[in-house]
Amino acid sequence: MRWLISLVLNALALMLIDYLFDSIIIEGFLIAISASLILSILNVIVKPILVVLTLPITILTLGLFLFIINAITLMITQLLLGDGFIIEGFGTAILAAILFSILNLFINRIIRD
Repeated sequence: MRWLISLVLNALALMLIDYLFDSIIIEGFLIAISASLILSILNVIVKPILVVLTLPITILTLGLFLFIINAITLMITQLLLGDGFIIEGFGTAILAAILFSILNLFINRIIRD
């Protein structure tokens, strides 16, 4: 049940990011749910591999490179979803990843309580 609530809240966070950035386009709530689902799958499968492969640079940047990894997962999500989920530029993906990480921190605190 918590996973489903987290999925919906992450979709709402993506919709908020879509509202804040003109260069991010999400076609609707169903696409946001799909993006949230794909992001959760990528965070379980792909992200740990990327973290291990980039561990030296992550240590050198004191963990800030994790935002780049989150941006990469957002770009992979865009590739998988196609025209319904568009991020125009990697810089926008980095900013969206930073904001999404902050929102996800609050979401996780809400779900745990």
